[in-house]
Amino acid sequence: MDFELKDEYIELDNLLKAANFAGSGAQAKQFILSGSIKVNGQVEARVRRKLRAGDSVEFGERRIKIVAAQ
Repeated sequence: MDFELKDEYIELDNLLKAANFAGSGAQAKQFILSGSIKVNGQVEARVRRKLRAGDSVEFGERRIKIVAAQ
């Protein structure tokens, strides 16, 4: 799925909530710290990682591509 940025970036935990991958900030943090999230193909452990257009996030079989606002 594509996620359209409304600002310059979105933080990883907020993206997981906005994309309905996590029901809360605490759940998003738990997913990230457990090593379940990959950013651009690498496991990401930074909860507040800034994601910009061109980045991709993987959570299991699900993938989000960050795109610039049109």
